[in-house]
Amino acid sequence: MSDSVPEAEADAVPEVVPEAEPTYDPAAPAPLNVDRTPSGNADVDAQLGRLADTDHLATDGHVEVYEDVHRGLRDALTALDARPGPPAPPSTYGNRS
Repeated sequence: MSDSVPEAEADAVPEVVPEAEPTYDPAAPAPLNVDRTPSGNADVDAQLGRLADTDHLATDGHVEVYEDVHRGLRDALTALDARPGPPAPPSTYGNRS
């Protein structure tokens, strides 16, 4: 028995399989590329940053993120209302009877 490869097999070129061209899928996740300008409030900015999660989700997953962000923004606004503000200025008229 010979250890050499027959000439027919040695000259064979491996079959090249062409790569399939990517097809456009309108339902596939795609970045929205929406600019998010910082608000200066850390809670609000965190919620706006959460909107970037929709860039990687299919459309049917957006609702959950939007509802979560809406809830967070509503909580941030409620927290602003709950903070005690500065004390009311003293009355300059005094108590006159």
